[in-house]
Amino acid sequence: MLKSELEQAKRLRITWVKSDIGYSVRQKRTIRALGLRRLGDVVEHENTPVIRGMAQKVIHLVRVEAIE
Repeated sequence: MLKSELEQAKRLRITWVKSDIGYSVRQKRTIRALGLRRLGDVVEHENTPVIRGMAQKVIHLVRVEAIE
């Protein structure tokens, strides 16, 4: 998904798709801060710069979709 599409969306759906084993504690904490508890979890958040930034830091572990 393009960055501009994500910025225009009202909400974001974030899905945890790859294990955080072997990644830094900082990235594991970011996953938890997004509200993801186990692999395959899906959460929806308001589209704010904070949430987009957190998702960008762990983009290799999650899938981000725009929700209208």
